[in-house]
Amino acid sequence: MPRKPTRTRVWDPARYLTNDAEVIAYLQAALEEGDPALIAAALGDVARARGMTTVAKKAGLGRESLYKALSPGGNPEFATVMRVIHALGLRLRAVPVAR
Repeated sequence: MPRKPTRTRVWDPARYLTNDAEVIAYLQAALEEGDPALIAAALGDVARARGMTTVAKKAGLGRESLYKALSPGGNPEFATVMRVIHALGLRLRAVPVAR
């Protein structure tokens, strides 16, 4: 008897970032990894969860350029990252690394 093919869907983290605690934990995990591409992608996920058009307006950026900057392979300038963080109502904080 032939088996039915498994149906899969692309997992979209933006669907699960529904409150501030989840957003902060998600971004914190990306920051702890230290991979710039992962951090940009995580910011993109959060921006999509909050509404890319809204975030782009608050950041003073075009929606398309924000999508491009935060997409896989995008390489946003640090100023863009900071504008997005501010538009999301967040801030970066420096803490000492545990020794």
